[in-house]
Amino acid sequence: MADSALFAHLRNIKPQEIELCTLDLSEFGIFVGSMFFYKNTDSTPDFMPLDLLARSFCRLAVDHYPIIAGRPTVNSAGKGVIVVDPDNLNLPDFAEITVEHPAESFFETLPSETKDDPNALFFNTRKFNSISGVSRLPKATYHRDNAAMIIRIIRFKDSPYTALMFSFSHVLFDGISAIMFMTQWAEYMRNFAAVEDGVYQLIEPPLIERRIMDQCFDKVVPLELPSISHFKENVPVLQMESPKNIAPVLMATPDVAIIEEQHLIHFTAANLERMRQDIDPSQTTNTVLAAVMTKNVLLANIRTYGTMPKTSYMVVPYDSRSISGIPRQYAGNASFAAIAPLAPQMVTEGPYKELVSAIKEHTSKRESGHTKTAILTIENELALLYQASFTLCNSPASSYLCITNMRYMPLESIDFGYGAPCIHAMDYSFKEGMAHLLANRQDGGLDLYLNYCDKNFKEFVELDDIKKYVSVIY
Repeated sequence: MADSALFAHLRNIKPQEIELCTLDLSEFGIFVGSMFFYKNTDSTPDFMPLDLLARSFCRLAVDHYPIIAGRPTVNSAGKGVIVVDPDNLNLPDFAEITVEHPAESFFETLPSETKDDPNALFFNTRKFNSISGVSRLPKATYHRDNAAMIIRIIRFKDSPYTALMFSFSHVLFDGISAIMFMTQWAEYMRNFAAVEDGVYQLIEPPLIERRIMDQCFDKVVPLELPSISHFKENVPVLQMESPKNIAPVLMATPDVAIIEEQHLIHFTAANLERMRQDIDPSQTTNTVLAAVMTKNVLLANIRTYGTMPKTSYMVVPYDSRSISGIPRQYAGNASFAAIAPLAPQMVTEGPYKELVSAIKEHTSKRESGHTKTAILTIENELALLYQASFTLCNSPASSYLCITNMRYMPLESIDFGYGAPCIHAMDYSFKEGMAHLLANRQDGGLDLYLNYCDKNFKEFVELDDIKKYVSVIY
């Protein structure tokens, strides 16, 4: 851990109690991690200095994100809260690591048979964890008194690349607010002299008051959510009584296991357009990609397990800020998931256009009323939520794919004064079957980080549509 003197400014944090909303509570035990690579093209001395990164981080936490340094508990009113106590802070975990290999040792390129940009680079996280000599980077968690936010600056021997790795408890942020935090941290560092003088103001300060969620959904009328009806009708409910107070139950959720079997596949810009034209040119690239992935994950599962599952699930997380009165600057969990339970025979045997239409129909249920129904289900039918979570997996009984679309997130704005990140890599992601879709600004294509069992992935890459449209990186 970095010198604690770097965190001295955190002593100025105001004591407070931040009440968590239902969606925050549902994220206990979940953590996410990413890596951003910055290239020192001009051989700048003291490139991405740890002390300045830490001090600007702490200034931002004191000014706008005190929740980062707080500790979770259930207060006397039975509410789940984060208590920020200057005398008992949950300090961030900062450290600098030197790897005795150049970063290029862990980079992959597009397969030689592709005609697209041969210079595009992809960081192989699995190779890094295997041969770098660095212990697996820690995960952020409130259990075992670990930090809720972990930062690693990774220097590589004889290489112009520096990586910034961060891992955070999902209780703090959803994807939208995590990128907002990173962008504002970078903004603070670029303007640190003015920040220290107390004269700098963020262009768009975050809103951390979690009760905004309750206020926005208080008068929303719940709408029927077909996926909830599906689970009630088709999945045996756990024999447990739903607690009257979900806060202590959800806050005691154990950490999910680290997913080791992560893969990276790449869609070049040319293949994306060819795929859309082949399948349904009237649809967006996102929708067509979701259909192709859903069908081929199911086919790979059938090959692996030798049986047709009962249901194929396609899940699309969405940002409820865009469909409700939640302000864009809200810095908490405001994302939920639209779930499409699909008939496997339709997915495997029907035309792609039919599959595209079915996915669109199910995942369009994302109005405020649908989100309100999902929140009420967490609050009043916790057993159903647990059983649905157990069902959403790849097994002989079900096929599961959840694609979080991050392709439009402004990652280029995470500029600490040394330029935008040139390469992005996912590290931690918390569930098998989950995938993250990101724009690749090197060649204009898309990267899909997929948590998928190696034995299933081996079958997946041999399927005709995958060979036709996808470049397998690792």
